[in-house]
Formats: sequence, structure tokens, C-alpha cells
Amino acid sequence: MPEQLNAVFQNLRDFGPRRIAMMGAIVALVMAVIVVGSIYLNRPAYDTLYVGLERSDVNQIGLVLGEAGIGFDVGADGTTVLVPAGTTAQARMLLAEKGLPTSANAGYELFDNVGSLGLTSFMQQITRVRALEGEIARTIQSISGIRAARVHIVMSERANFRRDEQKPSASVVIRASEMDATRSASSIRYLVAAAVPGLDAQDVTVLDSSGTLLAAGDDPNNTSVSRSLGVERTVETQIEDNIRRALAPYLGPDNFRASVKADVNTDTRQTEETIFDPESRVERSIQVVRANENNSQTSAGGTASVEQNLPEAAATPTDAPQSSAQSERKEETTNYEMNSKRIATVSNGYSVTKMSIAVVVNRDRIMAILGDKATPEQVAERVAEIQKLVSSATGYSEARGDVIDVSAVEFIDGLDGQEIEAPGIMASVGQHAGTMINAAAFIVVVFLVAFFGLKPMVAALGRPATDALPGPSFEEVQRSLPGPETGGEKGPLHTTASAGSTPLDDLRQKLRPAPQDRLARMVDLNEERSALILRKWANQEAAAAS
Repeated sequence: MPEQLNAVFQNLRDFGPRRIAMMGAIVALVMAVIVVGSIYLNRPAYDTLYVGLERSDVNQIGLVLGEAGIGFDVGADGTTVLVPAGTTAQARMLLAEKGLPTSANAGYELFDNVGSLGLTSFMQQITRVRALEGEIARTIQSISGIRAARVHIVMSERANFRRDEQKPSASVVIRASEMDATRSASSIRYLVAAAVPGLDAQDVTVLDSSGTLLAAGDDPNNTSVSRSLGVERTVETQIEDNIRRALAPYLGPDNFRASVKADVNTDTRQTEETIFDPESRVERSIQVVRANENNSQTSAGGTASVEQNLPEAAATPTDAPQSSAQSERKEETTNYEMNSKRIATVSNGYSVTKMSIAVVVNRDRIMAILGDKATPEQVAERVAEIQKLVSSATGYSEARGDVIDVSAVEFIDGLDGQEIEAPGIMASVGQHAGTMINAAAFIVVVFLVAFFGLKPMVAALGRPATDALPGPSFEEVQRSLPGPETGGEKGPLHTTASAGSTPLDDLRQKLRPAPQDRLARMVDLNEERSALILRKWANQEAAAAS
């Protein structure tokens, strides 16, 4: 190894500083050409995705594309989004699923483009309705879980010969997940009703993008069927969330699945109760009746006589028996009022009558926790522990008749049991066709630069350097010089290219001429000096021969 290094250093010293500097410059030039070519050829070609976007939409689109691993670029104006060629359809489908872009330029900014001249009252009314629809749609899209929304409003029309005034109405179409759409339907109705003058919430119809009616007519929360279904879904979702929060830190979010079926009683109950308190009484009224009686009685007494029957005869008083009686009665009645309490309770709540819970756990995850040498008994014990944890998280009640089942099974590859198909060979080739073409072009450029530029230069510079011209023999010099037999033309050694020469030999000949050519040029430039050199060579050959 040291001998090889010494040989390399010796070759470098033989080159001289001038040639080493030239070789360094050549290497730097070639590297610069390769770097510039690689940057230019590997630069991805971008296609325009959307133009005329708002700043908020550009930021949201950038976040979504970044999470999906799709490269993007923003135009100089800040309102244009570009993606690599070949990914435009995929990017638009992804953004449409997320409800982007949301800026439809249909809010109150419509009035910025409306002139004040030549605008009729009908056009003003239509523009106002469109602006109101756009603003309400933007507000609905700001609700969590709502990806896109569109609002149609029918305003009331006033007419001179119409008895009944037409009431305004509205319809809203939203794109969201099933739970988010159901949960937000009622709030959307009240939002639209509060934003439109004279509009009642029962006149607002809400649908989702699949055509499912979410709310119409009377408040669906007051109907028994809708209320029961909504309460059941809410209870099941809450219980599943509790299971997820309990098991996710332990098993991981992708190593278990939970399903809950809840039977909910949503009957309206009214209870009336009257309670009397005998210990607390209050005098309500007192009635007092008093009665005094005096009786005096005189009875006629004596015998009957003739004198009593004679006319004009004065009756002589006779003593008769008399009697008198006196009585007094008093009656008092007191009425008492007892303290009583009357309770009337109306309940619109719900009660869970029964729950059925099923949880499946990935067996590979349990084996990873327990180790490869885990026995079936240990796996069963761990499943029993998970079942206890699920029972505590869900409010399991055996007296209520709840059923819970936890099983350890092997999960198949894919999301939720759906195998994800790998892209085919043609799809991969089509997706990376541009990159492959750029790479091939880059390799060709590097090869051409190295073969036609670097290799000839290095070969030319690699020849040994001498201060004087190489010394051919005197006969060779004589044959190379023009003579009378050649008619003033150069000899055979003076030819610049032979019959079997290659382009590479021609390039070398041009970069470094043959000694004969150099001698002929010296003779043309200075004949005396050339003669001195020839004499010197002749003297050296004569001295060497003697």
C-alpha cells in the first residue's frame, strides 16, 4: 500500500503544478456540469391543480397534500396550487373527499363586482340571496366534522293581491360522516333559521350528500322513533369510545375492535305524588254556636160555675198554676288544614335496559406482550383481565342482563378486515415513468461528458512533460522535412491522420500534435533556431557513436 501511494505521489509530481491545476479545473467543470444537469433533469414537472384560491384554502390544501405524501408547490401569486405531473387526479379526489377547496367566492364579496348603474331591484334581491347563501354555507363548513355544505333559500315574496303571506324556506345539503351529520342537523336548522328573517326552524330541510333526510318538518328530536334511534346511537358511541380509551394505551388502536348494541327505553314518564304531613297542622276556621231558651207557661185552674156563664158579670180571678223553663246551649267547631306536598314529574330521559358488548383482540399482540413461550392458560388469563377492564369501562351490570364477550383472534392484514391490494407493475411503472426517464437522461449526459470530455483530457494531460521537443532520429527528421521528391509536400510521417484512425485519435492529434508537426512549425517560424537544434542533435549522435 505505501508503494502504491508513493507511485501516485510520484506521478502527481511528474505532472507538475500546471497540469495538476488544469486537471482540477477539468474535474470541477465536469462536476458542475453533472450537478446542473441532475438538478435540471430531475426537476419534477408540475401541473396546475387549482387557481384563484384564497389563502385559507391554500393552507388547508397544503396540509392535506402533505399528510398524503403528495408534493406540491404554490404559485408566485399565492393563489395557485401545483402538483407533480401524474398526481393531479389523485390530489383532486383526495381534496374532494376533504371538502376542499371551500372558497366558492359567493359570499358578500359578490357586491364588490356589482356596479351601481343598471342594476334592477330584482338583480339586487337575487345577489343578496346568493350572498346570504354563501355566508351561511361558510359558517356551516366551519362546524367540526362538516366537510362541505350548500344552502338554498327561498325568500318570502310580497304581493298586493295576495291574502296569505308566503313564508321563507331553506334546504341545506351537507357532506360529513354519518355521526357528525346526524348530530349537527338540528343545530344547522336553528343556525339557518336565525340567519334568515322570518324563517322557522321547522321550515329548514337538511340532507346529506347521499340523499338521506336528516331533518325536515317538525323537530325530529320530538318524534319518538327518531329520538329513540338517536339516543341508541349516542349511547353505543359513548360506550365504544370508553372501550377505546381504556384499551388503546394497552393494546394499541389497531389491535382490537369493539361493537356495542344497547337497548334503550325512551318512553316519556309522568309521576304525580301527594304527601301529607300530620305533624304540621294549621287552624283553618273556628265556628261557635250559642243558643238560650226561656219558656213560661200558665195553666187555667178552678171549677166551672153559673156566674161564669152570666153576661155582664165580672169574672173573678182565680189562682191558676204557672210553670217556667230556661235552657242555654253552646257549640264550637274548629277546622284544621294539614300540610301536604304535591309532586308532578315529567321525564323525557332514557334508561338502558340491556347491553350486548363484543370485543375482539389481536392474538399476536397478546403473544407479543406475554412472549413467544406463552401458554394458552396465560392467554386466557390476559383475556379475562381485558374483559374485567371492559366491564368497568362500560358499566356492565349482570342484574340488568348485560352480555359481554371478549375473544382473542388472529387479525388479517388490512384495515378492518379488508385486504389492501398492492398496486400492479404497470401502475408502478406509469407512476414512476417520469422519474425513470429523467434518471436515464441524467446517466446518458454523465456518460457523454465523461467519455468525450474527461477521458481525452486526462489522457492528454497524462503524457510525460518535457521542456524540449522529443528527439526523433536524424533520419526521421529528414524524412519529415519537405524534400524535392515530395514536391514540397510532407512525408509519410507528417500525416495528421492515418487511414485507420478513430475520432478519438483525431481529437488527441488536435489537442497534442505529433513531433513532426511541431518541428515543421518551428522551421516555419524560425529556420536558424531549427538548424541549430538539428546540429545539436547531430553532434550528440556523433559523440554517442564514437
